[in-house]
Amino acid sequence: MGKKEKTTRHKKNTTKQTNLAATYQGVLDIAKSGMGFVMVPNMENDILVFPTDFNTALKGDEVRVKITKIRQGTGKKEGKILEVIKRKQVSFAGVMQVSERHAFFIPNTITPMPDIYIPLNKLNGAKDKDRVIVQLTTWDKASKKPEGEVLEIFTAEQENDQAMKSIVAEAGFNLQFSQEVMDFANKLSADLTPEEIATRKDYRKVLTFTIDPVDAKDFDDAISFQKLANGNIEIGVHIADVSHYVQPGTAVDQEAYDRATSVYLPDRVYPMLPEKISNELCSLRPHEEKLTFSACFELDASKKVVNTWYGKTIIYSDRRFTYEQVQEIIETKQGDHSEVILWLADYTQSLRKKRFENGAINFSSQEVRFTLDEKGKPTGITVKESKASHQLIEELMLKANQLIAEKMGKIKIKSEVLPFPYRVHDQPNEEKLAPFVSFALSHGYPFDLSTPEKIAQSFNNLMLSAHGKPEQHVLEQLGIRTMAKAVYTTNNIGHYGLGFEYYCHFTSPIRRYPDVLVHRIVQSVLMGRPINDGGLEEKCVHCSERERAAMEAERASNKYKQVEFMRDYVGQVFEGVISGVSSFGFWVETVEHKCEGLVNITSLSRIDDFRHVESSYSLVGRRSGRKFSMGDKVTIRVVSANLDKRQIDYEWEPTVSS
Repeated sequence: MGKKEKTTRHKKNTTKQTNLAATYQGVLDIAKSGMGFVMVPNMENDILVFPTDFNTALKGDEVRVKITKIRQGTGKKEGKILEVIKRKQVSFAGVMQVSERHAFFIPNTITPMPDIYIPLNKLNGAKDKDRVIVQLTTWDKASKKPEGEVLEIFTAEQENDQAMKSIVAEAGFNLQFSQEVMDFANKLSADLTPEEIATRKDYRKVLTFTIDPVDAKDFDDAISFQKLANGNIEIGVHIADVSHYVQPGTAVDQEAYDRATSVYLPDRVYPMLPEKISNELCSLRPHEEKLTFSACFELDASKKVVNTWYGKTIIYSDRRFTYEQVQEIIETKQGDHSEVILWLADYTQSLRKKRFENGAINFSSQEVRFTLDEKGKPTGITVKESKASHQLIEELMLKANQLIAEKMGKIKIKSEVLPFPYRVHDQPNEEKLAPFVSFALSHGYPFDLSTPEKIAQSFNNLMLSAHGKPEQHVLEQLGIRTMAKAVYTTNNIGHYGLGFEYYCHFTSPIRRYPDVLVHRIVQSVLMGRPINDGGLEEKCVHCSERERAAMEAERASNKYKQVEFMRDYVGQVFEGVISGVSSFGFWVETVEHKCEGLVNITSLSRIDDFRHVESSYSLVGRRSGRKFSMGDKVTIRVVSANLDKRQIDYEWEPTVSS
């Protein structure tokens, strides 16, 4: 964690005497029953809101609420929503009901919400029973019904397309850019003026290349390599200069901030920025001059960093590599620029080794990728491996992010620390860690809890020992769930998982808004006019929330694809590993496809009456003592695959040994 002693952050208990005259700001959640609960930061209990008091608010909306009643004895609060401050979701998937005089849209949502009235001139060709995407346009207090317009109509063959768009809309992301944003982006010029080039350090004659997935469309980072006159090596990490094109206060900047991240689904990307910026102006394509923001570090003969430089640059990418091409060079020691690639591979492996020695955790969780046909239907599932070529780029990006954060972390404005958006990761919570440690021990993986550093070392030993075994994925997933979530904040507590005292996100401004903020602040420091943004913490909180929403959308879309894939295997039997246990059954992930489904406890009633033992992540038979525990190998039969619920149902299949 570094030399500084890090302490776990705890939420401050700021609960005070509730003032019935006051109003509060929070987020509305709606249960399946239709009852609402407004979650207010630092308030001990949520505020209960009846549907009649929603005041046009929908699930996930940021609202202003007034407490109207406090129940005696329990202290539970009831309230009414005064206004909607910000809507989470404005686009919805569902079905049309159209008559000669009226048209209504019935949303396909789990939680209740009102139908949306569609004026006949806003149907855009939609007919009765059509499946559509609708955008909410107006809903004022005087209106009994929300009003909207049809954005898109789907045929039966476009079931997958509707599902993906519905997932992204539910997560609160716009499905398309506004005309204002598109007009702004399209007017941006790709021409590089002599005046602009003169303000930048020129790397156009230095060997520079990109390494990306084979299907990548935007290249937001490039690597340069040169031997200096003093015999040292300089490595440059060159990042697309998004902040040059995306200026504060513009429509495209506001849209990028609202989204805060790109959303990656198995068959598409919903980008943070219009393609004119992400795939054209800021994509570091080969044989093109591009504007970049760079972190360069000089290494001596022992590969120790002896000098660093940060600033705006212009580059010319000599070559575009795929990860597969670089991996082949590493393995065969032959190919274009093999000497440089091999030097970088050796250097980055030493960085990686040193990180783990210094307390970083090696959570190399398995990433599932789908093979899709032309209609987006999954035809196969593979597990993506992290190889030396991936690690080469990963370690250089980590190094650049760390060096930038360390540089900014030591700058002060009038004796005050410079406000800066750090990427932080808290130490493990001992209470949350205890069940996982017990579970790991039951599988033969001991833990040393004496210090945070020893905990990290224990995690690494576990990952090393479990590698290639059936329980590897379960242990990785459970371990990740046990850990705190990394977030953006101006309060630097370090990054426990990476073992860094200072860390930020600098290297992906095309797809992450915090990186744009970092670029602007670093540039302001370099110009001698540091930005003192009093609202930076609020922006960090927003970006963290949007990141979580994007991850949930990505998980939901992956689950949809798993269900879609397993529909072709109903009735078939597979080997699996128990990946989760609850009072109503256990989840199994197939070894071959990594598809998770539920074995309902009712289907086990034929063999015993099972009870849930939370402390051991298991179901135990009351009569037989038969035990189903996390990590156990089992055989299952695929019973059903429900796309609407995004749910796979399995049944346990007894084997000869069981």
